[in-house]
Amino acid sequence: MRGLSVLSISVALGLASSVASAGIIQIDQSAFNAGAGLITFSEVPLGSVNPVYTPGLYGGGAGSPTVTFGGYFTGQSAGSTNPSACPTGAAVTGCVLGSPTGPLSIDPNSPTTFTADDASVPSAPILSGSPLYNGSIAILFSTPQVGVGLDGGYFNAVGSTAITAFAADGSIIGSVTNSQIGNEFLGLVTDDGQATIAGLEFSLVGDEPAGFDIDNLEFGVQGQVTVPGGQVPEPSTIALLGTGLMGLMAVGARKLA
Repeated sequence: MRGLSVLSISVALGLASSVASAGIIQIDQSAFNAGAGLITFSEVPLGSVNPVYTPGLYGGGAGSPTVTFGGYFTGQSAGSTNPSACPTGAAVTGCVLGSPTGPLSIDPNSPTTFTADDASVPSAPILSGSPLYNGSIAILFSTPQVGVGLDGGYFNAVGSTAITAFAADGSIIGSVTNSQIGNEFLGLVTDDGQATIAGLEFSLVGDEPAGFDIDNLEFGVQGQVTVPGGQVPEPSTIALLGTGLMGLMAVGARKLA
């Protein structure tokens, strides 16, 4: 019985660990369902600087987040502060250095973002960083999301640009890099289906000769985004697992006493 209890506790600890440690899965645009948020950047005038999107502005329902934009997150710095730390060939204005500090927030001193036209993007207007088509873009959600995606481009090199998801404490959840030339949808979702994406950053990770910007930002929580690969654990399931783990540990303690 003692051996069985220890085994059960080990299994429970393993399950709890798998629930607690999240990563990301790359998704395409079809993963976003009815009710997901959509920002096209046509909702505000051209030239709008660091636009703030309340749910009412983009048609979000109850519980939808307010979305804000800037150049990078607090705790990070521009590539120009240490150009040698940027990827070879990458414009220093599109390279971001360092890790965000928690709680995740837009650095008010970071370069601005603004809406603009781009003849290379059929669905323009777009959102650009500074300078035009060559600056990083940070996106902050007032409440964490399960999945986030956007149209990026126009890419002239494969693997030049990435979207990186961050948790509320500033830790990296995961990233996705462009895999083709032209305009491409880049999307990701948490692999455990939990709403932990507090922010997203669009920046250079390689040489991008002709610049980059974003359009059609999509985001959502459970039910609004499909998580590939199986069922999403409900909060009640996670709570039950925690209760069961505590019970098993208590039984083990009595057995050892």
